[in-house]
Amino acid sequence: MAVNALLRVFLLISAAAVLFFVIRKVKKSQFEAMDAFFWLIFIAMMLAFAVFPGLAYALSGLFGFASPSNFVFLCVIAILLMYVFSLNAKVTHLRGQVNRLIQEVALREKNEGGK
Repeated sequence: MAVNALLRVFLLISAAAVLFFVIRKVKKSQFEAMDAFFWLIFIAMMLAFAVFPGLAYALSGLFGFASPSNFVFLCVIAILLMYVFSLNAKVTHLRGQVNRLIQEVALREKNEGGK
């Protein structure tokens, strides 16, 4: 039971810390709405597992995990990996746009310089 209480406290502290950083970034206009939405859903998931530990027990039993903490950590890791993958896709797209813009500017400068 001490592990369960420790996990719940860890989830609550983690959710509060993430919420603090999200609010700070939103106030500084450093977050897009979809990014803030993702983190708020992530916080809600952590709070759900902290406030309703029976949910973690039920899901871990359903999927055959040895302990609820393993299930919770796997969920967190899986969600963050999916988010990193989507960010990587965005970075790749933006990198392509930057390369196209660089090429366009170089062509314009070449054409203007040659006249």
